[in-house]
Amino acid sequence: MRLNDVSPKQWDKMLKDKLKADSQDAYQKGNEVVIEDLVNSPKHYNTGGIECIEAIQASMSKLEFAGYLKGNLSKYIWRYNYKGKPIEDLNKAKWYLDRLLEIT
Repeated sequence: MRLNDVSPKQWDKMLKDKLKADSQDAYQKGNEVVIEDLVNSPKHYNTGGIECIEAIQASMSKLEFAGYLKGNLSKYIWRYNYKGKPIEDLNKAKWYLDRLLEIT
Protein backbone atom coordinates (compact mmCIF):
# COMPACT_ATOMS: atom_id res chain seq x y z
CA MET A 1 0.00 0.00 0.00
CA ARG A 2 1.36 3.40 -0.96
CA LEU A 3 0.97 6.43 1.27
CA ASN A 4 -1.12 8.22 -1.36
CA ASP A 5 -3.59 5.30 -1.39
CA VAL A 6 -4.36 5.60 2.33
CA SER A 7 -7.51 7.39 3.47
CA PRO A 8 -7.35 9.79 6.43
CA LYS A 9 -9.22 7.22 8.53
CA GLN A 10 -6.72 4.47 7.59
CA TRP A 11 -3.84 6.85 8.32
CA ASP A 12 -5.23 7.62 11.78
CA LYS A 13 -5.58 3.90 12.54
CA MET A 14 -2.03 3.17 11.33
CA LEU A 15 -0.67 5.99 13.48
CA LYS A 16 -2.62 4.82 16.52
CA ASP A 17 -1.37 1.25 16.02
CA LYS A 18 2.21 2.51 15.68
CA LEU A 19 1.97 4.58 18.87
CA LYS A 20 0.55 1.61 20.74
CA ALA A 21 3.28 -0.73 19.43
CA ASP A 22 6.03 1.73 20.39
CA SER A 23 4.73 1.82 23.96
CA GLN A 24 4.90 -1.93 24.41
CA ASP A 25 7.58 -4.54 24.90
CA ALA A 26 7.14 -8.25 24.33
CA TYR A 27 8.99 -11.04 26.08
CA GLN A 28 8.73 -14.80 26.31
CA LYS A 29 7.40 -16.35 29.54
CA GLY A 30 7.31 -20.11 29.22
CA ASN A 31 5.34 -20.93 26.10
CA GLU A 32 3.49 -17.63 25.89
CA VAL A 33 4.46 -14.19 24.66
CA VAL A 34 3.75 -11.47 27.22
CA ILE A 35 3.19 -7.92 26.02
CA GLU A 36 4.06 -5.29 28.59
CA ASP A 37 2.69 -1.74 28.44
CA LEU A 38 5.82 0.33 29.13
CA VAL A 39 3.87 3.56 29.56
CA ASN A 40 0.75 2.81 31.58
CA SER A 41 1.78 -0.14 33.73
CA PRO A 42 5.41 -1.24 33.50
CA LYS A 43 5.95 -4.29 35.69
CA HIS A 44 8.98 -2.77 37.44
CA TYR A 45 6.72 -0.12 39.02
CA ASN A 46 4.32 -2.60 40.60
CA THR A 47 5.85 -4.74 43.29
CA GLY A 48 4.43 -5.69 46.63
CA GLY A 49 0.87 -5.18 45.42
CA ILE A 50 1.01 -1.38 45.09
CA GLU A 51 1.79 0.88 42.17
CA CYS A 52 4.82 3.07 42.83
CA ILE A 53 2.93 6.21 41.74
CA GLU A 54 0.23 5.53 44.34
CA ALA A 55 2.83 5.23 47.10
CA ILE A 56 4.46 8.47 45.97
CA GLN A 57 1.08 10.24 45.93
CA ALA A 58 0.24 8.95 49.41
CA SER A 59 3.52 10.35 50.74
CA MET A 60 2.89 13.89 49.48
CA SER A 61 0.43 16.73 49.77
CA LYS A 62 -1.69 17.47 46.70
CA LEU A 63 0.54 20.45 45.85
CA GLU A 64 3.73 18.40 46.23
CA PHE A 65 2.33 15.60 44.08
CA ALA A 66 1.29 18.09 41.38
CA GLY A 67 4.89 19.37 41.37
CA TYR A 68 6.19 15.82 41.07
CA LEU A 69 3.91 15.17 38.09
CA LYS A 70 4.88 18.47 36.46
CA GLY A 71 8.57 17.66 36.89
CA ASN A 72 8.23 14.25 35.28
CA LEU A 73 6.14 15.71 32.46
CA SER A 74 8.88 18.27 31.82
CA LYS A 75 11.58 15.57 31.92
CA TYR A 76 9.95 13.43 29.25
CA ILE A 77 9.20 16.41 26.99
CA TRP A 78 12.79 17.62 27.42
CA ARG A 79 14.47 14.36 26.45
CA TYR A 80 12.02 12.75 24.01
CA ASN A 81 14.21 13.43 20.99
CA TYR A 82 17.49 12.31 22.55
CA LYS A 83 17.11 8.76 23.89
CA GLY A 84 16.06 6.93 20.73
CA LYS A 85 12.48 6.26 21.90
CA PRO A 86 10.65 9.50 21.11
CA ILE A 87 7.16 7.98 20.88
CA GLU A 88 7.55 6.15 24.19
CA ASP A 89 8.80 9.28 25.96
CA LEU A 90 6.00 11.41 24.50
CA ASN A 91 3.46 8.82 25.64
CA LYS A 92 5.01 8.94 29.12
CA ALA A 93 4.77 12.74 29.09
CA LYS A 94 1.12 12.41 28.12
CA TRP A 95 0.59 9.93 30.96
CA TYR A 96 1.94 12.44 33.51
CA LEU A 97 -0.11 15.26 31.97
CA ASP A 98 -3.27 13.15 32.15
CA ARG A 99 -2.54 12.33 35.79
CA LEU A 100 -1.94 16.01 36.55
CA LEU A 101 -5.24 16.91 34.90
CA GLU A 102 -6.99 14.26 37.05
CA ILE A 103 -5.87 15.84 40.31
CA THR A 104 -6.35 19.46 39.27
